[in-house]
Amino acid sequence: MLLLASASPRRRELLQSAGVQFTVLPADADETWLPGELPRAYVLRVAREKARRVAALRPGARVVAADTTVAIGDRVLGKPADAAHAAAMLADLAGREHAVHTAVVLLVGARDTHRVVTTRVRFRPLTAREIADYVATGEPFDKAGGYGIQGQGGALVEIVHGSYTNVVGLPLVETLALLAADDARKRT
Repeated sequence: MLLLASASPRRRELLQSAGVQFTVLPADADETWLPGELPRAYVLRVAREKARRVAALRPGARVVAADTTVAIGDRVLGKPADAAHAAAMLADLAGREHAVHTAVVLLVGARDTHRVVTTRVRFRPLTAREIADYVATGEPFDKAGGYGIQGQGGALVEIVHGSYTNVVGLPLVETLALLAADDARKRT
């Protein structure tokens, strides 16, 4: 049995699109960024914590967990707290490149395998009106960096270098590789 330690509809849709059979069991983990913590270390720590919490509820299950963040340099942009915060994030991203980091952890018993994937994304320049209109859609509020590339936020993006599904919230190729490697390990 595979458990997805996430309430994210985007992660669920991506796994379903790949034909993966799983059950959703969201994890309640502290996602607070620690001062000085590098973005890649941050997402790996949080994804591991999500996986461990779900594994504790269902010993013996295969648990896949992920965490995604947007970063400008070493500065993590979490989910916006309100409309003003969302607008400030989007203004910061406008016309420049940022990184989207996602850690995927597969926890089977005590065995932890993981991948951290980074995708570079460049926003086109944005006017204050475009930012306000996008914030008014409500789309930014549950997303790291304040945008969803798979929704209306896709119109803000000029270039993506790397995994598109990583930006959505789950690097699908790498996730499927973790699952396949675990399946192969079971057969040997």
